[in-house]
Amino acid sequence: MAFSKLSLSTAMAEGVKAMGYTEPTPIQLRAIPLIVSGLDVIGSAQTGTGKTAAFALPILSKLERHQPQPRVLVLEPTRELAAQVETAFRDFARFTDLRVTVLFGGVGYGRQREDLRKGMDVIVATPGRLLDLIGQGVCKLNQIQYLVLDEADRMLDMGFLPDVRRIIERCPRNRHTSLFSATIPPEIETLIKWAMRNPQLVEIGARRTPAKGVKHVIYPVADAQKKDLLTELLNRVNYDSVIVFCRTKSGADRIAHLLKRDNHAVALLHSNRTQREREHALRGFRDGRYEVLVATDIAARGLDIAAVSHVINYDVPQHPEDYIHRIGRTGRMEAAGDAFTLMTAEDGRHVNAIERFISQKIPRVKLENFNYRYTALFEQGRPGQPAPGTRRITAARIRGGYYFGPARRR
Repeated sequence: MAFSKLSLSTAMAEGVKAMGYTEPTPIQLRAIPLIVSGLDVIGSAQTGTGKTAAFALPILSKLERHQPQPRVLVLEPTRELAAQVETAFRDFARFTDLRVTVLFGGVGYGRQREDLRKGMDVIVATPGRLLDLIGQGVCKLNQIQYLVLDEADRMLDMGFLPDVRRIIERCPRNRHTSLFSATIPPEIETLIKWAMRNPQLVEIGARRTPAKGVKHVIYPVADAQKKDLLTELLNRVNYDSVIVFCRTKSGADRIAHLLKRDNHAVALLHSNRTQREREHALRGFRDGRYEVLVATDIAARGLDIAAVSHVINYDVPQHPEDYIHRIGRTGRMEAAGDAFTLMTAEDGRHVNAIERFISQKIPRVKLENFNYRYTALFEQGRPGQPAPGTRRITAARIRGGYYFGPARRR
């Protein structure tokens, strides 16, 4: 079905055409008609499926023309997501006189206050900065007609839910509300019951299913050799661009320094970086000036980073859902991609949890001609569960390495 069949305004249809979109994705195909018809929507879809357009296009179609008071509020958990969504709204609305602004912390108030004084139709904001500007008396939400809570479970994880409730209380009760969330924990269910009216659920794909085009591999390694194995992988693998995920900000700093020393073009992204540094890193990675992006989980959700050929989990994520979000940076829009995970002996229970969560056993691979130190992981039928009475594991060639299947008994 073409976008022209989705009851979008003429200006939105032109905006979509100018951006090169031809056919709607499944989430767009199902969510747009519901929002156009005025129904509250809960949306759940894998990353990279066009979620922003699913709520932006129908909402902009309903606004028609500029008015001095903000009528749309989109809440985002991070500065990067807010800036990205604001850009999408501007692109879609290019053939209208609608005005869009973004409000987030880490930068001065001047330009944001000036935008609000001029009168904006759409506000994309992070909760903290929005409440600051409301408290200063320069932002009012009494005319909001459309409220979007994007990445709701991420806002819950970051402790923003009380702020979100305070913001919702300042919006009119008679409004349209959309909520997009990868998971629906009990706290989000409570928020839905309180903030939404008979919402329609749009769920595309199983929440626990990784993107189909992604190939998963685990590299067991002794902890002391993780850095060496990472650099060896990057030196041998034929990749277009790669994101290396670390658990901590200090760990990301160390890995970025290591890779720069190894002559890789590296960008660094975590919450201690300034807004200018974060924007520079993302822009350079998208433009191809940096081949490697070293990041914490701030880059795991929602960021529009296309054509990432490889994701490497330098640190195994401690929550299975984070594994899905991390590897969702590759294999986007049904493209192919590779997800490598470096696993030490201490990571066994987290890997087991990930495999249970995705209902999939991930192959263990040993990199050829790498001078491994012994680790008990090589003698285990399953990570974290030694198989006593075993002999040498049968090796089968997989993607330039060796697969460690269940060990055979003597």
